[in-house]
Amino acid sequence: MIDVLSSPKKNYDLLALEEIERIKEAGTRPSLLMHVCCGPCSCYPLTMLCPVFDLTLYYNNSNIYPREEFDRRLEELKKLIVDVKADYGFDVKLVEAPYDETYEAFLAQYANEKEGGPRCKLCYERRMGEAYDYAEAHNYDYFCTVMTVSRQKSSLILNAVGKQLEEKGHKTKYFYSDFKKRDGLLKGKAIREKYGLYNQDYCGCIFSFKERQAKKALSAKKSQ
Repeated sequence: MIDVLSSPKKNYDLLALEEIERIKEAGTRPSLLMHVCCGPCSCYPLTMLCPVFDLTLYYNNSNIYPREEFDRRLEELKKLIVDVKADYGFDVKLVEAPYDETYEAFLAQYANEKEGGPRCKLCYERRMGEAYDYAEAHNYDYFCTVMTVSRQKSSLILNAVGKQLEEKGHKTKYFYSDFKKRDGLLKGKAIREKYGLYNQDYCGCIFSFKERQAKKALSAKKSQ
């Protein structure tokens, strides 16, 4: 598992902007594979990256419980791609990784951990690692994850995972990001509301689902 203590915190948004400027100065349009978890989280990153990159979204989220929720989030992502194409002209490709029914057992070793702890780190590493392997195998210039847009996820941990993946690879560079910066959350929320996208209220896995259900039950009990 990633040792974040050995990864000093940086201004990842500034690193992203500096890389974009280098690409613009070179006059190129590199390919980028972005791991995505859902439509709402992808809204702002799409509008930021599409003018610069030939973008492919990699939907690799077997952590999501139940399967019906996985399918629903995928359909909302497809809807976003169509709407963005119509309004912005961005031609975004989508790769769908198959649903792995064994994922719950994979995370179960940390079943009692709170969200944001070791279970989440393990989940980031697996999903990002599988996405990076796809990027390498298909000769993408860059790879990144949309998850840095979330307030509930550590950009330090996510970018540390990306850095480690780049170091083990051969061709694909990791694109550092912190998509929540510069009002990324507010911009994404405006796009999500414009297109009427379903906005889930838990991260994805069965353990975060149960945690959310318990909070709902407690809130309902207090309001009685």
